[in-house]
Amino acid sequence: MGEDAARTAREELEQAQLIIITGMSGAGKSTVADVLEDEGWYVIDNLPPQLLEGVADLVLEEAERRSDRPAATRSGRPVPPSGPIRAAAVVDVRTRGFFGNLTKSIDALAGRGIHPSLVFLDATDESLVRRFESVRRPHPLQGKGRLLDSIHSERELISDLRSRADLVIDTSGLNIYQLARKVISAFGQQRRPGTRLAVMSFGFKYGIPLDADFVFDLRFLPNPFWIPELRSSSGRDAPVADFVLAQEGATEFVAQVVALLRTVLAGYERENRRYATVALGCTGGKHRSVAMAERVAAELGSAAEIATFVVHRDLGQE
Repeated sequence: MGEDAARTAREELEQAQLIIITGMSGAGKSTVADVLEDEGWYVIDNLPPQLLEGVADLVLEEAERRSDRPAATRSGRPVPPSGPIRAAAVVDVRTRGFFGNLTKSIDALAGRGIHPSLVFLDATDESLVRRFESVRRPHPLQGKGRLLDSIHSERELISDLRSRADLVIDTSGLNIYQLARKVISAFGQQRRPGTRLAVMSFGFKYGIPLDADFVFDLRFLPNPFWIPELRSSSGRDAPVADFVLAQEGATEFVAQVVALLRTVLAGYERENRRYATVALGCTGGKHRSVAMAERVAAELGSAAEIATFVVHRDLGQE
């Protein structure tokens, strides 16, 4: 292989992406798979873990094939490949006895220098019960027992996978359109290198996000809710944002959080962890947390190695 071909092969392999989607039954794995497929990913549903290495081999073979393929020409000009190679596999408890081998399969891939992104879909027990009851389908582990018992059994079975996931998505308060936007933000047609960081605002009265890697409390700042002319606006509006950022300790908070996250995210990238979520909360998720999430995302997004996107989980709940 010549120097140019070797460089092309390296570039193809660096851009190739493999995602493993797992998590709780009823948490939205099918929606994530559909969104990725619409975004041009090759998606395999209900894959036994033992076949993951075969999928990885296909991705590698395609990367090598592209690097060796004579360039097609049109009017004498090279025609580039149609984008990076992107494949995803949904692996969950529907594979029954095979599912226990997922951790072993991921470790086997790591031993070969292949590091797929592990995406874990989660939701509260209450949300999962409502979803199963609404579609009137049994849980894969339910058998003749209670639905809630099967949910608890599944949660215990896959707890280790949640702890090693690159990205955890809590779908409890998300509809399918909000979930789709979050998936596209993380895995859509973006070319920016480095870590993908979700900066989420939320309201403590609606619960702490399950998928947050870091949680910060903005309730130490005065609440714009108690100022009549600001009450109906949100932290996205300039008057509210200006008020919040003008408070004592606000700019210092932003500077320290940004410095902390830059240090941590650099470590994540060295460890090949490519996704993280930082959550900033206030009482209702409308004023302080929204304004500060926008500012933190803007500060971090100025670094070339960090790609940020903002999620306002509870904006509009009131």
